[in-house]
Amino acid sequence: MNDDELIASATTHLNPRHVGDRLIGDVASTLVTDRGEAYHGVCIDTPSGTGFCAEHSAIAAMVTGGEERIAAIVAVWRDENDALYVLPPCGRCREFIRQLHPDNLDTRVVLGRDRAVPLRELLPAHEWPAPLD
Repeated sequence: MNDDELIASATTHLNPRHVGDRLIGDVASTLVTDRGEAYHGVCIDTPSGTGFCAEHSAIAAMVTGGEERIAAIVAVWRDENDALYVLPPCGRCREFIRQLHPDNLDTRVVLGRDRAVPLRELLPAHEWPAPLD
């Protein structure tokens, strides 16, 4: 799946709606594993901070499917004027992707139609620390 297809796939999963005072589904993510399988997820925002990002949701679906290695990932959001944005993963998502499998440092993170970087470039201090002694 190329970057435009990945963005389009994530876009089809956008389904923003309010549940009480909570907004859910306004960010969607699609990832493709090293085996070529696609998984999708949406964010769930909660006022108590216990919600999670769309990337976490897609990763949970992937792990449920028996996989851990992410070849590429993207997250998208539409504003109130229907303009589409690609969102970079937050720090928590970046670290979550890294800790899931060592090979995920090479995950292609899509940052726009013509821009993607390996996760390792978004986590410059990604190596485990060495002992001081």
